[in-house]
This record gives sequence, structure tokens and C-alpha cells, in this order.
Amino acid sequence: MTKDQKVVAIQEIKDLLQDAKVVYVADLDGLNAAKSSEFRRQAFKQNIKVKVVKNTLLQKAMEQIEGVDYSEMFQTFKGNSALMVSETANGPAKLIQGFRKKEEKPALKSAFVQETFYVGDNNLDALANIKSREEMIGEIIGLLQSPIQRVVSALQNKPETVEAKAEEAAAPAVEETPAEAAPEAPAAESTEETPSAE
Repeated sequence: MTKDQKVVAIQEIKDLLQDAKVVYVADLDGLNAAKSSEFRRQAFKQNIKVKVVKNTLLQKAMEQIEGVDYSEMFQTFKGNSALMVSETANGPAKLIQGFRKKEEKPALKSAFVQETFYVGDNNLDALANIKSREEMIGEIIGLLQSPIQRVVSALQNKPETVEAKAEEAAAPAVEETPAEAAPEAPAAESTEETPSAE
């Protein structure tokens, strides 16, 4: 690889890493071409960018990124390395776990997720269990919606109960009307009787 090619390769890696909040480095060594292609295909479907990189170029690119000190990850840059960049914190970990149901690889070398470094494959389960931003927002919305749904339900049922009470109140009033008319008749008779008494 010429010096110019290295500069271009480092810039490509930097472009991937720029503003990345979720960065994984995995070992794909041992996956044949077909399995490697399948892994990339699944990653693409999940909006995870995968790039096989040279360790020295990856380290140089990471050293040039401002705002994040990736040096904790450098010790894991040995052998075959694949850079994985995602929007979802647990996306790459779940992809690796799913793929490993049939294969021994990929293995997690290191990761930078939610401003925390994870070094070693033994962190894969912990990373897979991290709730993504979307999952957390969904849970919060669910928690917020629950009381709101109860209030809305109560409000929706309330007019029915008000109407029912109004109907109940109106029904006895209609029944009482004839009863009120009946006492008036004797009162009218008594007024008639009064003049006859005179």
C-alpha cells in the first residue's frame, strides 16, 4: 500500500468514526467469503456499517479523531479487524450474538458505546443487553401513556355515566308528573266546594 493509499484509507476510517457514538471492533478471522458476505448483508439490513481495516491505519485514524480518546481499544488491534459503526448501542452486539449461534466468529475485540469502553469478548452479553435509545424512549412513552390512557378512558366513560344519570333523573320526573296532577284535581274540587258552601 502506497503512502497516498494509506492517507485515503485513514481518511475513510475517520469519516466513519466522525461523530460516531457506537463503535465496535470485531474479529472476523475464520469466516469464509460466503459467511463474511452474509455477515455484511445482515449488518447492512440493520444499518450497521462494517469495514475490514488494517490495525495500524485504524489506530492512526482513531488518534486523529478529536473529542474521544480511543487508546483503551488499541491493545485489541491484533490480527484481522473489522470496524463496525452503528446508531444503535446494542445493534452490533446482537448481530454478533446471532451470527455466533452457527459460527465461532465474529468475536468482539473492543467497543466504545455511550462514552464507555468495553474490552474483550466477555463484554458481548453486557453490550447486547444495553437498551438502545429507541427502546428507552419506547419504554418511557409506554410508562407515560399508561396513566394518560387511564385518564382518557375515564373521560370517555364519564359522559356515558353522566348521560345515564341524566336519563335516570329524567325518568322519575316523568313518572312524578301524573302524580302531581292528581293532587291538583282535589284542590280544584275544594275551590269549587268553597263557593257552593257560601
